[in-house]
Amino acid sequence: MYHTKRKQLYGKMEGFWADLYGEEYALYDIKLLNQEDVAHIRLISERIGSIFFKIGSLLRKVPDEILLEMGFPKDTLSFIRLKTLPAESVISRLDLIPYGDSYKCIEINADTPTFIKELFDINRLVCQEFGVENPNEDMERLLRKAVRDSIYQSTDKESPHIVFTAHVDNVEDRETVKYLQNAVLPSKFTPLHKLQIQKGVGLFDEEGIKIDILYRQTFPIESLIMDEDEEGSPIGLWLIELVEEKKLSIINPPSSFLLQNKVVQAVIWGLHKEHHPFFTEEEHMWIEEYFLPTYLEPDYFLQKRLSFVKKPTFGREGDTVEIFNKDGQLIHADVQNSYSKYIPVYQQFVEHPTITFNSEKGKQEGKLLLGSFLLNGKSAAFGYRVGGMITNNLSYYLPIGLLKGEG
Repeated sequence: MYHTKRKQLYGKMEGFWADLYGEEYALYDIKLLNQEDVAHIRLISERIGSIFFKIGSLLRKVPDEILLEMGFPKDTLSFIRLKTLPAESVISRLDLIPYGDSYKCIEINADTPTFIKELFDINRLVCQEFGVENPNEDMERLLRKAVRDSIYQSTDKESPHIVFTAHVDNVEDRETVKYLQNAVLPSKFTPLHKLQIQKGVGLFDEEGIKIDILYRQTFPIESLIMDEDEEGSPIGLWLIELVEEKKLSIINPPSSFLLQNKVVQAVIWGLHKEHHPFFTEEEHMWIEEYFLPTYLEPDYFLQKRLSFVKKPTFGREGDTVEIFNKDGQLIHADVQNSYSKYIPVYQQFVEHPTITFNSEKGKQEGKLLLGSFLLNGKSAAFGYRVGGMITNNLSYYLPIGLLKGEG
């Protein structure tokens, strides 16, 4: 019965990956919230986002040595100092763990967050199926507006050439970007491998037309800067040079890569522990409540006998994440280890709550993680992933709903 209903629901959705890597991804199940829960999540998300966005202005002014110590590649230093849009990031996602009657932020995905189509679009259709209200109602309209506004703010040209790009062979990347592209006309989609670059001149689409704005929602800067062509030319570095020379605009903007670095959380926590006046009294209260102790060494946790997580400065989908117990012994590690070359940060470990959910494999138990989106720093769509101790790319998408009458 579960299999049939799930197939009927998701089978009719175009451009959606209900299954990933040959496994079930989108569950035929729903987690119900009340309006109080929704308002609480939105308030917390905006408070956390304001702390992250505020620290960006400080980090752009620090000496190069500090940015290098934070693990930023040397070739990106002038790039990350650019402030090309009013907001630090157009579309960012906070990862929050329910904690008591509040939430703890484990990271911000400011540069290339995914989980967009699921929460802004698919969640609405699942709510209709289950006969409940959609907590993310009207968020799709706000998303489209944020995408369009960011493009208009990025250029003074009357008819800019706007190109959306992604790895064409990755269904999640490709369809996420095409979903965002629907908000912007005229624009076009050009696969990453078909973009052409001329050093110091410009970036061009497959027809040789010069691109004014590149929307690269799923292509991280730390991957981009390592890109080389068949001749070994550093085309990724050429691209960020074009941005620095104002011959190309990119979205998310350079400031989003500044915040993507997980050492930023160690900076925030360090300023908080000093009770630094950079943050107001109210902001210090928010940091204490919503942020976790984060350091560049594990010493604090070993001395206090606290469990902790080791994760790379730049990393995604739980890759290269390790969990240690209060004795400093490794108790869990993700099978992927792709980001080991980046310096690590150490963050206090908090347990994800466990919930029971329906799946193709029957009733299962899993750990709950809330993904909460910010559009230009304002709270937007949110929803749940459910998986193991480390939320990775094999975790499930669990839709959310409001009971009728709660909307």
